[in-house]
Amino acid sequence: MDIRYSAHPKDVARYTTEELRNEFLITDLYVADTVKATYSHVDRMVIMGIMPVNEVVPIDKGIDVWHNFGTNYFLERREAGVFNLGGKGFIEADGERFELGYEDCLYITKGTKEVKFGSFDKEKPAMFYLASTPAHCAYKTTFLSMEKANHRPTGSEANSNKRVINQFIHPDVLPTCQLSMGLTQLAPGSVWNSMPCHTHERRMEVYTYFELPENDIVMHFMGRPNETKNLVMKNFDAVISPSWSIHCGCGTSNYTFIWAMGGENQAFDDMDNLVPTELK
Repeated sequence: MDIRYSAHPKDVARYTTEELRNEFLITDLYVADTVKATYSHVDRMVIMGIMPVNEVVPIDKGIDVWHNFGTNYFLERREAGVFNLGGKGFIEADGERFELGYEDCLYITKGTKEVKFGSFDKEKPAMFYLASTPAHCAYKTTFLSMEKANHRPTGSEANSNKRVINQFIHPDVLPTCQLSMGLTQLAPGSVWNSMPCHTHERRMEVYTYFELPENDIVMHFMGRPNETKNLVMKNFDAVISPSWSIHCGCGTSNYTFIWAMGGENQAFDDMDNLVPTELK
């Protein structure tokens, strides 16, 4: 498990490109029959990439759960959201089996002892993207298709940011402890996400970008509004966004991204909005 510690914005202002990437960028998430896990001390968010090819993969494969979490199993005091970004697959949660197609989502409640991931076709394996936050009570493990999501069209073609925010793990869809998660789709010809941008001091966020054509990238902007930084991101890369940082991106093509949030509240619109000309 890769451990990422909290970074002070005054320190980040002096980071080199390599230091910035080492602290905030998450790459190479999908390796055959492996759990690639990153633990961020920012609100204790855990990000995993799980790609079962030749075997059914347990959620804790290769992870010392007691050492990293002080618990007997991974979800003893945590909840998780999972999106499938690959071929058809399945998740078994305490013996209950859920089949996930492309862009389907599963919310897994606190207290789920056994979680396993599998693919139906090893030539087109499932690619499970998982985000997990601490949880204080149990709800209900729930399958969520795109049809069950809350859809919020926003942006415009004129501003190159026409998109649909699809809220999956969200108070308007189902109850959770603190995890919020969704999938935002940019329309063809639109390249900006979350612009005008914002910060939210009460929550952190992790983005993962996908559906990027080969050789295309997203320029992800972060940092304090008066001292912005950027990361060059490729298909399936993820990025940690602390509460003090802006988070927006501009691609060389349209793309899709998943956002996952944890923190003090689940109020999606609890943002400190910024006018683009305020950025430096």
